[in-house]
Amino acid sequence: MPKGDYSYPVNGAGLGLRRAFIGPLTDQLPDTIDFMEVAPENWIDIGGRYGHLFRRITDQVPFVCHGLSLNIGGPAPLDEAFIKRVKQFIDDHSIRCYSEHLSYCGDDGHLYDLMPIPFTEQAVNYVSERILRVQDIIGRRIAMENVSYYAAPGQEMSEIDFINAVLEKADCDLLVDINNIHVNSINHRYDAVEFLKALPGERIAYSHIAGHYVEAEDLRVDTHGADVIDPVWQLLHIAYEHFGVFPTLLERDFNIPPVPELLTEVEQIAMIQSQHQGRAKEDARHA
Repeated sequence: MPKGDYSYPVNGAGLGLRRAFIGPLTDQLPDTIDFMEVAPENWIDIGGRYGHLFRRITDQVPFVCHGLSLNIGGPAPLDEAFIKRVKQFIDDHSIRCYSEHLSYCGDDGHLYDLMPIPFTEQAVNYVSERILRVQDIIGRRIAMENVSYYAAPGQEMSEIDFINAVLEKADCDLLVDINNIHVNSINHRYDAVEFLKALPGERIAYSHIAGHYVEAEDLRVDTHGADVIDPVWQLLHIAYEHFGVFPTLLERDFNIPPVPELLTEVEQIAMIQSQHQGRAKEDARHA
């Protein structure tokens, strides 16, 4: 269902900022980009040339953060000192939203591998308590992302039931990753559209769209290293039809093409958003 009067933290079409192309964007930020996203771990305490370039961009366009090492489902205690550093980073750069992965990334220490949380009632309670603590420290709601996963150890409930239970119990927002739904639907043999429509649209803060790697007919790997494919674009269409238009960001982590090529996919997001906004206005006129 649409969010109604709820305000999104950002609007339009966004792009994940990577150091590989920060230079070309600094002097003339394209009008195509409505907002940008960074992993705070990669930018906290960065000074010098990159720190200067980053500040110039955050002064020009709204930013969101997508963390990599919160370890929300991990067995180790939350790293509250790290979370306080994230809060300071959010405040320093007027970050509109902090999101993280509904997964875990190790025990002691911070890793970049995202491992699946068991889909159990016990895990729902454990993860929700940790999300509530993070929200208490940073003083705002956070958004949790539906992640890609390749095994489901100790599964007692479905992925969709697990996600919805965590969002409800922690009273947090959702970062809906469209590509991850497509990837998981193939790897775990479920209906992507049915899964999408079962998500709580009123909790969506923004979304990701990305490319992936075809390992085999029945195996997709979430790489963010390729162009977005047609079935994923179609799933975005369906999401907008069902929930209304929400902010959507293009992720690209390697095999990064020149900025003009990246912007064609950002422009495609904007075009799809415009199409659905136009239809919504037309429907309203005829209501």
